[in-house]
Amino acid sequence: MQAELDSGKTIAQRRELGQFSTPSALAGEIVSFGLGLLPEGRVRFLDPALGTGAFYSALLRQAEEAQIEHATGIEIDAHYAGPATELWADTPIHITIGDFTELPPEDRYNLIVCNPPYVRHHLIGGKERIRIRTKQFSGIDLSGLAGLYCHFMLQSVKWMAPGGIAGWLIPSEFMDVNYGREVKKFLLENVELLRIHRYNPNNVQFHDALVSSAVIWFRNRNPAAERAVTFSYGGQLASPDISREIPVSELRSETKWSRFPLKGARAQGAHMAVLGDYFTVKRGIATGGNNFFILEKNRLEELGLPREVFRPVLPNARRLNTEEILADALGNPILESELFLLDCALPESEIQVKFPKLWAYLLTGKDTVANGYLCKSKKCWYSQERREAPLFLCTYMGRERRRSNQAFRFILNHSDATVTNCYLAIYPNSAMKRFLQGHPESLYAVWNIMNQIDPQRFIDEGRVYGGGLRKVEPSELMRIPVPEIEKLIMEAEGAADRLEKTP
Repeated sequence: MQAELDSGKTIAQRRELGQFSTPSALAGEIVSFGLGLLPEGRVRFLDPALGTGAFYSALLRQAEEAQIEHATGIEIDAHYAGPATELWADTPIHITIGDFTELPPEDRYNLIVCNPPYVRHHLIGGKERIRIRTKQFSGIDLSGLAGLYCHFMLQSVKWMAPGGIAGWLIPSEFMDVNYGREVKKFLLENVELLRIHRYNPNNVQFHDALVSSAVIWFRNRNPAAERAVTFSYGGQLASPDISREIPVSELRSETKWSRFPLKGARAQGAHMAVLGDYFTVKRGIATGGNNFFILEKNRLEELGLPREVFRPVLPNARRLNTEEILADALGNPILESELFLLDCALPESEIQVKFPKLWAYLLTGKDTVANGYLCKSKKCWYSQERREAPLFLCTYMGRERRRSNQAFRFILNHSDATVTNCYLAIYPNSAMKRFLQGHPESLYAVWNIMNQIDPQRFIDEGRVYGGGLRKVEPSELMRIPVPEIEKLIMEAEGAADRLEKTP
């Protein structure tokens, strides 16, 4: 039935509501573990994002019906809630079609198990209302970048009986990202965090979503000041590949919880040289419509578009078949395909008079591209944010390549081309600029060091998604240790000092 209902929607429609159904075996594993955390007594069960009832089905399989005092399921989408109501009509569950973030918590439950909707922040409808309610319920003011699943988890405390247990199947990204700080604060201070189990990202739990999954267990009671939390990894909840007790003091000091249990908290104190000591890293340009704003040179000429409102731009990483980008006399990259990015800040009235062919082209995107999420937020929908040509660039997402064992490529750019947000743009700071000006021969040595960074450093600072897909954000890249660059600079400057002193 789940497969049939899913096939009645496009993947885009299901992603809009964050609908990724829980596999039956996984639901059974989670419910079994949750029942083991409950004291003797009857179960009052709640699933705030029921779907067709995978967790409730598991509860019926693993608990005597007489043990279930009451069960409630909440589902926002009648497409799933209607069939679920018919399916479970003869069982002790009450199903409500509604939005969990709007319903009043009229009852209290001692077992909440949920796979909440995985909706990214920019797709959340009524986000400000939900943020206000989350703060009212939990006292935590979540970042505007937090996904909907974070709000579900924090709002659930008002539905929990004292001492009740909650288990949440959620993306593990909260353990590392900035918006996850408030979530971790909630888990450490508002409830008694019991267990965090992270599944091996190479074993994807959802066939239709590349997320690295974790299960969070907490009890609704004030936590003890000195305690430890069980972190486990791989395998199953009942039989993980590795498990460790992590003191809360370590959790408070470590910003990246994904280090646990495979590693301990990073040592505090002595500073090791990191990429951010020498470079500033920024995300490339997010245009809001690459297919519209980026054109090949022959297409520009064919449409008669003015070259002065376009700037050279590099192709995406899949189409870039070189690691070093050379430039012609005009600063344009020497590549098989010459691409140019529309970047014009002139008002429409001026474009109509000065560049009529450009105006005709803009009209073709007026009702589509201009109304996109990103373009609507711009003062001028066809202008671009400022991103100068970077000296180095890094792919920010990838999988390990067989030959190099590296998931990320560092590319040396001699051209004036800018980059889109499929890259991280790396700019030397003033100290590195001076060093490279004084030691131009060291440019390739610096580049070589970047490309030989130990992959484990990316794992420590970056993040991993389902199927082994790795990602690194600008701030994370700047935290990558590079003591080799520090050594290179010291040796080069030391050699220069010795040369000056030689009679």
